[in-house]
Amino acid sequence: MIPRYSRPEMTAIWSSETRYAIWFEIEAHATDALAELGVVPKSAAKSLWDWWATKPAIDVAAIDAIEAVTKHDVIAFLTWVAENVGEDARFMHQGMTSSDVLDTCLAVQLARASDLLLADLDALLAVLKRRAIEHKLTPTIGRSHGIHAEPVTFGLKMAEAYAEFARCRTRLEAARAEIATCAISGAVGTFANIDPRVEQHVADKLDLAVEPVSTQVIPRDRHAMFFATLGVIASSIERLAVEVRHLQRTEVLEAEEYFSPGQKGSSAMPHKRNPVLTENLTGLARMVRAYALPAMENVALWHERDISHSSVERYIGPDATITLDFALARLTGVVDKLLVYPARMQKNMDRMGGLIHSQRVLLALTQAGVSREDSYRLVQRNAMRVWESDGALSLLDLLKADEEVGARLSAAELEVLFDLDYHLKHVDSIFARVFGA
Repeated sequence: MIPRYSRPEMTAIWSSETRYAIWFEIEAHATDALAELGVVPKSAAKSLWDWWATKPAIDVAAIDAIEAVTKHDVIAFLTWVAENVGEDARFMHQGMTSSDVLDTCLAVQLARASDLLLADLDALLAVLKRRAIEHKLTPTIGRSHGIHAEPVTFGLKMAEAYAEFARCRTRLEAARAEIATCAISGAVGTFANIDPRVEQHVADKLDLAVEPVSTQVIPRDRHAMFFATLGVIASSIERLAVEVRHLQRTEVLEAEEYFSPGQKGSSAMPHKRNPVLTENLTGLARMVRAYALPAMENVALWHERDISHSSVERYIGPDATITLDFALARLTGVVDKLLVYPARMQKNMDRMGGLIHSQRVLLALTQAGVSREDSYRLVQRNAMRVWESDGALSLLDLLKADEEVGARLSAAELEVLFDLDYHLKHVDSIFARVFGA
């Protein structure tokens, strides 16, 4: 992943140094278990940990140089450890296969990445809740098909996003649990040369579950579900980002990204304040979603294993998690500093001459004894005049002047139907559903 869209803590999970450190722990824990079972000398396990306790620098270049000859990364790593540990290193990797190390390591990395992403979601949820409460009763127009519909509040928009990202968090917790599995089962997964108790020991030490049937690899449906979940979270990021982008359009301008001192919007036009952060989030979301498909294609491996998945995961493991981590942090910053313009929201609601209250009039006419078809006709014929005047005419005034409407509803009754607060009477109930009492 390019540094521009990376954050250090997540990036560190995918470094070569971290990967080799996890490999060592897997091998050393397995050797401990083998020693307890009497398969290898206890002194061998102790030698590994004694060397590790000296906090040796992992020489990535040296391991890479060995791999250039062996053409096998795990063998290159084991060779490098043996060169440093000495004779006892020959007892490492007893009965194990490369996938035991690689797949278990990937599980650890994805679990750690999940923990960072869950923390990112917690930070986003906290900001969304704060902004929702802040604008709980800030009225704004709701839109369907991009067209004015009926009033909502800006707080409801934030509450809706909160509920969506709360679902995202629940899904990610489940995906983390599903991906955090250990396999130390040997060639083709039969435990022929290694006791299942070794696998359980390693799993316990690394806080992983045991894979029930691992063939020679952990089944990739787990990984497919994990990356699909990241893709769904990315889509939720894009949905909120697109909302901000629409609200920032000049002819709307109900909210906009914070524009910092010294910031420039355009190299050509000094007046520009563009929604660059949310546009960036739309692009990042596309990338995270793109990693879900190859993860699904990785599910179908040949027989007990092949490595067609390997190159894919070397890309998508780091890139999907690093990108999503960055995107969640960026979205949190956008929401935290989002500039909200209640006066503009009210102005936009008022610009179409009261059309946003048409349904209340329709329903009132039906309650007054007019058929639904005739009620719709009476309201629509007046509403279309207001629409075609671009809001210069008033729906309330036209309805008061309409004899057929007046025969059923008095001017006073019509005026009550244009009360904005009517549309906000259940906001408290919705908030209680989202945030609790």
